[in-house]
Amino acid sequence: MIGYVTLGTNDLPRAAVYYDALLDELGAKRLMETERYIFWGVSMQQPSLCVIKPFDGEPAAIGNGNMVALVVDARDKVDRLHAKALALGGSDEGAPGDRGGGFYAGYFRDIEGHKLNVFCTG
Repeated sequence: MIGYVTLGTNDLPRAAVYYDALLDELGAKRLMETERYIFWGVSMQQPSLCVIKPFDGEPAAIGNGNMVALVVDARDKVDRLHAKALALGGSDEGAPGDRGGGFYAGYFRDIEGHKLNVFCTG
């Protein structure tokens, strides 16, 4: 149902370095890019993540209550991606762990303050 998610940036080159390294852990690569945005994904037929300079020219700002969730297929991948996000300069918003009902997740903020999580079920 979701085609892509966009996150605003005020520093596209810095965001590119962060997401190139982070999303490489998921096998994602740049699918499209211009001077305003970069899309990452594993294919054009699957959901992707975009970092973009706002169209209205105003500064990008984080949204309270907004979060992007990245799905993986194993707990060790949750642990690895969460650790990678922090090593790249992100901040911890909840260490990886069991959240109940077979939902295992770790929460973090990227280098601009956007909240993300990485999770698996089962």
